[in-house]
Amino acid sequence: MKFKKKCYSSKKINNVSCGKHKNINLFLKENIFYLYLYFTINNMESLRKRHTLLIEETNLTFKRYLLTQLPWQERLIGVKGSRGVGKTTLLLQYIKQEYGLSSKALYISLDDLYFSENRLIDFTEEFIAKGGEHLFIDEVHKYKNWSIELKNIFDIYSSLKVVFTGSSLLEILNSRSDLSRRALVYSMQGMSFREYLNINLKIELQSYELKYLLENHIEIALAITKQIKPLQYFEDYLKIGYFPFYAKNEELYFKRLQEIINMIIEVELPLLRNTDISISNKIKQLVYVISQSVPFKPNISALANKIQITRKTLLEYINSLHDASIFTALYKDSFGISLLQKPEKLFLENTNYMYAIKYTQPNIGNVRESFFLNQLSQNQQVTYPDKGDFLINNTYLFEVGGRTKTTKQLQGAKNSFIAADTIELGFENKIPLWLFGFLY
Repeated sequence: MKFKKKCYSSKKINNVSCGKHKNINLFLKENIFYLYLYFTINNMESLRKRHTLLIEETNLTFKRYLLTQLPWQERLIGVKGSRGVGKTTLLLQYIKQEYGLSSKALYISLDDLYFSENRLIDFTEEFIAKGGEHLFIDEVHKYKNWSIELKNIFDIYSSLKVVFTGSSLLEILNSRSDLSRRALVYSMQGMSFREYLNINLKIELQSYELKYLLENHIEIALAITKQIKPLQYFEDYLKIGYFPFYAKNEELYFKRLQEIINMIIEVELPLLRNTDISISNKIKQLVYVISQSVPFKPNISALANKIQITRKTLLEYINSLHDASIFTALYKDSFGISLLQKPEKLFLENTNYMYAIKYTQPNIGNVRESFFLNQLSQNQQVTYPDKGDFLINNTYLFEVGGRTKTTKQLQGAKNSFIAADTIELGFENKIPLWLFGFLY
């Protein structure tokens, strides 16, 4: 790189010997464009090198369920999900599978220091100028003007395809830049029981549509149990199988889950929902209270008094914790839910959280219902019925329980079923609980 060879100091700059002049600022001013270009090129090269290393290290042996479900050829796709569910791996697997090391695709993360001083839209222009066609952007919520710049990128560069990921709390619809008409946004959950079995046993069990599973559960369960004994692994999945970073060491796994919950409450809620960091302990207290319950039917006024906040504030917290995938709030009707509407029941989003937060054995009824709700929520509409435990798609009524659970509470109801724990095979409308882990 060549700078102007004027001397402003007795020091050497870029191997240019200077005289006795002391105005180093003047030297920098006259060469600022070259300095900017030098550091920009170096940083862009660093991002490409980091991309290459990540792609080379990415394993395609086990692939998450969304890899085959997303419409990757659309111009703008968003993937929301809790920290740790595998959003980054999803992007890298698709790039490796479809592009290899081609320069047409690029993975970047907006928490990179490069983007603290450089605009995403300028970077995108450079990427396209060098032949880029598909940009994969991670951690968009950590970049201040992400929604505005993505909107501008979509409107200006019609030939470019973009996939972005962000926190479960990401708001696509807002007053400054409405991406809801431009982006197709999907939510990503942790691993299903099926995925857990596939990754740990190195097998390839398939998933099933709900209607097909209900009509053919005996045949499906028979086919699966010829290969494995699902009940042998089900309890471990409920404890430590939901997140892809699963490890044999339970204590380390639970510690990481606690760190995820703390990060959401202490960092993401203040950043994305403007909650006051000083009240994070009250939010943690709320999470702990819910985790101790069997399943929790909230008395909003009593709970607000217990943690010393207003009823309105409590409902706002519950809504944010639901969006953050710490809670799942169950309502009578999934349409027209207001921010201040009281949920009928509250559950922790997944059973692993129950074991990570609670230092004694969680209530088995709560564990069973939480598992069922979690697995059904991925692709189905789940509401709270007048009788029974769950109403699915306004069509199928379910009771969840142990092997001795009867249909007494569902008498007279059409399309009613029992999801029964600790049974390997079902009969008529009694279906093994574990089999609902094969829906995605």
